[in-house]
Amino acid sequence: MTVTSSSTSSSSIARSGTNVFEIGKYYVVLQIVEAAERNACSSKTKSSSSSIPPPKNPPPPKPLLIGMPCEATGKLPMLLLLHGYLLSNSFYSQLINHIASHGFIVIAPQLYTIVGPNSSDEIKSTAAIINWLSEGLYTSLKFSTLIGIDPVDGMDTGKQTPPPMLTYVPQSFDLEMPVMVIGSGLGEVKRNILFPPCAPKGVNHEDFFNECWKLACYFVAKDYGHLDMLNDHTKEITGKATYCLCKNGNSRQPMRRFVGGVMVAFIKAYLEGDSSWL
Repeated sequence: MTVTSSSTSSSSIARSGTNVFEIGKYYVVLQIVEAAERNACSSKTKSSSSSIPPPKNPPPPKPLLIGMPCEATGKLPMLLLLHGYLLSNSFYSQLINHIASHGFIVIAPQLYTIVGPNSSDEIKSTAAIINWLSEGLYTSLKFSTLIGIDPVDGMDTGKQTPPPMLTYVPQSFDLEMPVMVIGSGLGEVKRNILFPPCAPKGVNHEDFFNECWKLACYFVAKDYGHLDMLNDHTKEITGKATYCLCKNGNSRQPMRRFVGGVMVAFIKAYLEGDSSWL
């Protein structure tokens, strides 16, 4: 899963002193956008919706799940959260709520429901969403940070998902922005003899970090698995599969708090200059 944050508008909210690993002070509304619709927050929070395209714009190219901090004032940083392989954006609603409660707008598109072993269409869909957001904001989005949440590039070395991301050249990801990689210690462990590990060595977080350029942070939650940042309860067939395909920790809640906390800390450090939690 990938998260990018935009600093097209910097926050004017005083959030210092809030524990980033706890739910923040803002009430969050989760809004599903199939077509352009109004902000779900009350009228007194109109300023917080300035980063969402107005209703007169055409519908987004893909369905969106948007976390909005109601009663937040000023122009807010925006995060674009891309879900993991074969997963639903709704599986991240608790993580989205955590991040948004600290005063950030989180936009999570549903990139696909059925996908093959090629991510080209996923890349094109992401580009289309970015263009749609830019049109709604009447300006080009400038992404200021990049976060990889237990990233994986295929099944094994030499079996990367096309188009491959890893080049196995150290520090080849010269992205000209701060990058954070969050890994799971159990992602490289098989759950049983029937299934391969969900984040195998050779194509996992360690390899992504090795290719990062300077201004890169790296965290590994050694006792938790590849999908432990998802909601406590995920439904339907794909949701049920998240419990049996990957090696998991004892509970999802600690991993989700950790991921949400370090994400908030990282963004606050590099977008707001507050490194007190990083």
